[in-house]
Amino acid sequence: MLRRLPLLPDRFAALLTQCTRLLLLSALLAGCDRPPELQLARGHAQGTTWHIKWWSRQPVEPQALDAAFQQVFQDIDLAISTYRDDSWLARFNAGTSTDWQSAPEQVIALLGVARQVHHASGGCFDPTIAPLFRLWGFHDEQFRVPPERAISNTLAEVGLEHVHVDAERGRIRKDLPGLSIDLSAMGEGHTLNRLAAVLEAHGIDNYLVEMGGDLKARGHKPDGSAWRVGIQAPVPGQRRVQRIVTLDSEHGVTLDTSGTYQRFFDDDGHTYGHIIDARSGRPTTHDLVSASVFGHDAALSDAWATAMLCLGGEEGMQVARRQQLPVYLIERQPQQFISHISPRLEHHDEIDLARPRD
Repeated sequence: MLRRLPLLPDRFAALLTQCTRLLLLSALLAGCDRPPELQLARGHAQGTTWHIKWWSRQPVEPQALDAAFQQVFQDIDLAISTYRDDSWLARFNAGTSTDWQSAPEQVIALLGVARQVHHASGGCFDPTIAPLFRLWGFHDEQFRVPPERAISNTLAEVGLEHVHVDAERGRIRKDLPGLSIDLSAMGEGHTLNRLAAVLEAHGIDNYLVEMGGDLKARGHKPDGSAWRVGIQAPVPGQRRVQRIVTLDSEHGVTLDTSGTYQRFFDDDGHTYGHIIDARSGRPTTHDLVSASVFGHDAALSDAWATAMLCLGGEEGMQVARRQQLPVYLIERQPQQFISHISPRLEHHDEIDLARPRD
């Protein structure tokens, strides 16, 4: 037999409704207090791997984000890749014309960065050294020590001063028919800048973008802690951390590292690394094996990391002081590594370097 429940008094019913609303509001507030989940995107591009960690309190469509990432890789490949014959740069290098040619905006921008670092490094950094790279066998890994005459002849085909840029009209030309340009020393940094711009265009300002060991970080993790990364010890075949880096920047900070310890060859008791000094046409002979440069423009930091390896520890640190660069250098000495930290890095508010615990 069904029993009819008694009606609730109006005051009690109102109180119950109010309590229900309070419980729902508490649940919503508890949900708001929970930090968003960290999102991850990754893949292969430009001959290396890339990883992106990000989070946002605003809704973001992952498919649209990934499509924008892939568009970045395609645009950069078509502009500056030296591994595909149909890229603009490959066609420019293959041609012998010394007339003005229309160039992609990103090529002109990267040449501006290259010229800045070329001048500040006394000509040590030069994106036209590809013929020297091939001469020493680093292009096809058929390593050899070329004769002096071959080095002198090849040096005559090298020099950023032979590249002329008309930024206003979006064009460049070379005054040596056989001159070629290789922007790969800034390629990963340039890509990091573009990927970070995609994230920010989608309203994401907390992220860590990494490609080939170079990275850009902005903001912090969902729990409020800073991003932490490692600088690898310059030991071939090992993955050991030399320094732990804490990055705490609301505007974004970049880290680009280059090393000589992974690409080299031995000949008659001498070791030759793949960093070639454009001033001499020869691989560098100093003890600097790793250079990490921090900044806000990843393409610029990337170029400076290569320039530091060309300059060496002593000259590189002098330039770092003069240019106010946050730089961390590692030199190989008998039985040990010696680290050098530039004054700008030592007193940087957004970057902290710590030794890993044993």
